Amino acid sequence: MAKKQGGRLLSSAGLVNYYESEDRRAVHISPITVMVVAAAIGIVIYLMDLVFKS
Repeated sequence: MAKKQGGRLLSSAGLVNYYESEDRRAVHISPITVMVVAAAIGIVIYLMDLVFKS
């Protein structure tokens, strides 16, 4: 039977606990910005593939 240690199960297999914190010094990026940048990088890679295809 798994023992509890500090509120966590021992069977967590080294998984990292994530605690949401509101650190004012942290960099905040909106999800929309992440999606737009990812789409732009994908488009640039696709265009480079078309131009430099060998």
